[in-house]
Amino acid sequence: MTEPTRITTPFDARSTAAEVVAGIDLTGRRAIVTGAASGIGVETARALAGAGAEVTLAVRNTAAGDEVAEDIRATTGNKKVQVAPLDLGDQGSVEAFIAAWDGPLHILVNNAGVMTPPETRTPEGWELQFATNHLGHFALTTGLHSALVAAGRARVVALSSVGHVGSPVDFDDIDFVTRPYDPGTAYAQSKTANALFAVEANRRWAGDGITVNAVHPGAILSNLTRHMDQEQLAGAIASGTYVFKTPEQGAATSVLVATSPQLEGVGGRYFEDCGEARRHVPGGPREGVADHALDADAAVRLWQVSLDRIAESKRLRTA
Repeated sequence: MTEPTRITTPFDARSTAAEVVAGIDLTGRRAIVTGAASGIGVETARALAGAGAEVTLAVRNTAAGDEVAEDIRATTGNKKVQVAPLDLGDQGSVEAFIAAWDGPLHILVNNAGVMTPPETRTPEGWELQFATNHLGHFALTTGLHSALVAAGRARVVALSSVGHVGSPVDFDDIDFVTRPYDPGTAYAQSKTANALFAVEANRRWAGDGITVNAVHPGAILSNLTRHMDQEQLAGAIASGTYVFKTPEQGAATSVLVATSPQLEGVGGRYFEDCGEARRHVPGGPREGVADHALDADAAVRLWQVSLDRIAESKRLRTA
């Protein structure tokens, strides 16, 4: 079986979110952007609102979200920008957000995330990065499935990272119970999980008119880097190891995948720098998508593990 042709677009790593959405009318469309109180989430929401969408900023810090919403309203002229509380590390918060949502949902951008914190666990005992980056978004998206179906031709964007190349999902010890906790490895497996979610969700939901893709936004200096070793980060910047994008550039791939007519009906893929990623070559440059992040069998297994964990959390909270 031949692989599908890799998708390219007129845009690249330097393109901004405003540029990729220019000329696209999202009037009448409803969108949710998680983690839209800072960084690329702000610019993702701004670009969608600028194209006419009704945008909900799903954020932990609603005071910060309110400030961002007011700024987006002022800069775009779109008054349909609102804020709703959502803590992806708290399954109760995710349930409350889902229960409060009413009506169709055309675009869901799973943008929020945490990167390389000290070892931290949720009340369920789950490792925080996997719990927040994957399980929180898994519960949110599956919980909003009927709203996505109601929209017709809905799109879901799962933010992964090139960091995923560092580790597949270790199904034998997802929560670092028997192995020493390593923040980088934990982050990597959570980002692999984001990509695998896109693979399986798209397989399950394409018949419902829902397409799901994963994206790597690129390296951006934002609140996400606050747990990184600052000396190492400064060294990486000085040496050119990472070429950092502006938040407007970092939001471009998400916005492209969420809105481009060229991607109508396209799902289960992984994008970076405004085009479909090439296959990552082990030992080569830190770019592309690793085979383990597109593994269909792993995607099916992850889906079941995730369902089981969400059900477990609900039992614990209602016992």
